[in-house]
Amino acid sequence: MSANDPIPESRRRGRASVSNATNRFERFVAEAVDDGWGRDEELPPLRTEVSVERPRRAITRNTSPDVHFDRSLNPYRGCEHGCIYCFARPSHAYLGLSPGLDFETRLVARPGIAEVLARELSKPGYTPAPLAIGTNTDAYQPVEKQRGVMRKVLEVLLEFRHPVTIVTKGTLIERDIDLLREMAAEGLASVGISVTTLDPAIARAMEPRVPSPARRLASIERLSTAGVPVRVMASPVVPALTDHELEKIIEAGAAAGAVAASAIVLRLPREVAGLFREWVEEAFPDRATRIMGRVRELHGGRDYDPEFGKRMRGQGPWADLLRARFLTAIRRHGLSETLPNLRNDLFRVPPRPGDQLSLF
Repeated sequence: MSANDPIPESRRRGRASVSNATNRFERFVAEAVDDGWGRDEELPPLRTEVSVERPRRAITRNTSPDVHFDRSLNPYRGCEHGCIYCFARPSHAYLGLSPGLDFETRLVARPGIAEVLARELSKPGYTPAPLAIGTNTDAYQPVEKQRGVMRKVLEVLLEFRHPVTIVTKGTLIERDIDLLREMAAEGLASVGISVTTLDPAIARAMEPRVPSPARRLASIERLSTAGVPVRVMASPVVPALTDHELEKIIEAGAAAGAVAASAIVLRLPREVAGLFREWVEEAFPDRATRIMGRVRELHGGRDYDPEFGKRMRGQGPWADLLRARFLTAIRRHGLSETLPNLRNDLFRVPPRPGDQLSLF
């Protein structure tokens, strides 16, 4: 059995990926063979492994015209949430790992990134702008509960009065409401909570280690009550599976206190396309052909079209209809497409021990 073959369900319980497909950079494929002992025994379930990276840089720069930020930070590589559609999966290939089950089970924590961030923010000539967190992998995935990397990052950002935008599915964000409340009061923080479906069964299959949809809506309410501006993110919209829920998700987000909403269609870059096809054929065999047909309709006949301006919204009549439905829904519920602008003018480099303080 090669790494590209399906892994027995008993080994991947609680995971979304069906296989551990070899990444695109590898010349060779691993293959399991009979060792000749003639035993009929199952391998143990896959457990989450966490290794440690000492980062040399904290801030990653971005020039994509499709997103609203030019800098981001990732406290972790890989994500135990295991969302099958995650567009960040191919990034695991740069570590020599699989975008499949490795992405969900072989994580990299980056302790010390808060200290590196503080050094970068202290450099002469640094110009502040909102720092995006959670744009690749989720900073509030389960491992954060023990590691606390994200909390230290927030403490640095608060100390520097630096603006931050956070995207997450993790309700662990509620742990940091004390910091986010203080930052939001000064116009320095906003949050996006991803709610892909309101159906707990679909959510469990599609994003197996993410808190339930109802629990994520509760996080929106708690953050909003604390004065933190929140966007409900109906993303990704999976055609023929979750697209019919768009209006209900926006309505539920508004009722929970969200002030903005967004919706991005399913996109399947690189290895994600094959992983998603495997998953949908196993999880929803009765709808798999229809779902993939609609995905290709959205992306010009391909599983994915990476062209800027099209990859987020798709193209064609169905994409136009989805966009019209989204705009109608947010108008109906009084939501904006954008969150309030964050402030950059409060940024300051705090004094360090031994610094000469100003007399004025």
